[in-house]
Amino acid sequence: MELVKTDLKSYQDYQEIIDTNTKAQLDYFANKLQGKKIAMVNATSFGGGVAEILHSFVPLARDMGLNIDWWVIKGTDEFYNVTKSFHNCLQGEEGQLSAEAKEIYLKYNQMNAARVDEWNYDFIVIHDPQPAALIEYLKAKEGAKWIWRCHIDTSTPNPEYWNFLYQYIKQYDACVFTMEEFVKEHELLRNLTFITPSIDPLSPKNIKLEEEEAQRIIVRFGVDIHRPLISQISRFDPWKDPLGVIDVYKIVKKELPSVQLTLVGSMASDDPEGWDYLYRTLRRAGEDYDIKVITNFNGVSNKEVNAFQTVSDVLLQKSIREGFGLTVSEGLWKGTPVIGGNVGGIKYQIKDGVTGYLVETVEECAEKVLRLLRNPNLAQEMMEAGQERVRRHFLITTNILNYLKLFDKLENPDEYQYH
Repeated sequence: MELVKTDLKSYQDYQEIIDTNTKAQLDYFANKLQGKKIAMVNATSFGGGVAEILHSFVPLARDMGLNIDWWVIKGTDEFYNVTKSFHNCLQGEEGQLSAEAKEIYLKYNQMNAARVDEWNYDFIVIHDPQPAALIEYLKAKEGAKWIWRCHIDTSTPNPEYWNFLYQYIKQYDACVFTMEEFVKEHELLRNLTFITPSIDPLSPKNIKLEEEEAQRIIVRFGVDIHRPLISQISRFDPWKDPLGVIDVYKIVKKELPSVQLTLVGSMASDDPEGWDYLYRTLRRAGEDYDIKVITNFNGVSNKEVNAFQTVSDVLLQKSIREGFGLTVSEGLWKGTPVIGGNVGGIKYQIKDGVTGYLVETVEECAEKVLRLLRNPNLAQEMMEAGQERVRRHFLITTNILNYLKLFDKLENPDEYQYH
């Protein structure tokens, strides 16, 4: 395993954004947990929502006075190919878990555990399936509390994959999911907790960009700022349905020939399947020069994503399955209407018809895109409602507070037994 270095963040900078009640609770629990050591563990330091959250969570928590480290497990393609199948099958894809896949999965968990000495942490938070078996092999200090945090939609998991993983999950002192409907074993998991992911309003991806600056950035990628723009910001993954997004665009273009589409995504180190799906997306786009497929290998970083989310007339997150979908809250925070698949955590972020639209089909999605492009006043109303919803529920400060409450509950269970 490898310790991740993060940039510094100042808690003071967030004071004007968060409400007084959140601030008071953060100060209370941060003070109560002084001296406790916290470890966050996941599979990659870049690409994907978990890494993005931790790049803000860890340094901000440190500036609050908390003793927190972030570790990333190490693996090769054989490990990431296996864990990608875990990801897909836990979200409902069919398939058999072979003996070889189990062996590879456990081998890398054991190897990563062997690379560190005894861990002197009070709270160890393991994110997602990749490092879930570390609890079997990693020697932690006496009394350490282990928390497994699942970020994916496990509402209808492949039983074979779930049952294999469950033998490790059930050992944890607490399990955190995004939504109640994602939990298969309600009564058997200890300290079941629900915490939504969050965005950092002061990160380069989410801090306010002036419209003119944002326009200058996206022009570099061949976008015409004088014509309507639809965008989807996400990994190239079958669950994100980029092929369906292109189909939506084609329907809209028949009604509104001037429309453009951008598909913007980063290629994560733990997602070897992403390259295959990127090529499939490019094939579906064909020679339509109003479709731009852009990745971090084309010079897209957080600021460029911010610009696309700021300038786009409509943002899509047309997922088929979705643990949460941080890009929804990102878009809402920037005041851009968002249309999302009626699945998973997207349903929690978008209030249908108020902050955006929830859709089931390509045709329904295209109809809602056309409605927003033709009704700017409606888009403005959704902008204001969406920003306020994110402020209240989906900022990084609220995310940290929810974890601190869980840590305190695990540390002082007697104080919570009648709650």
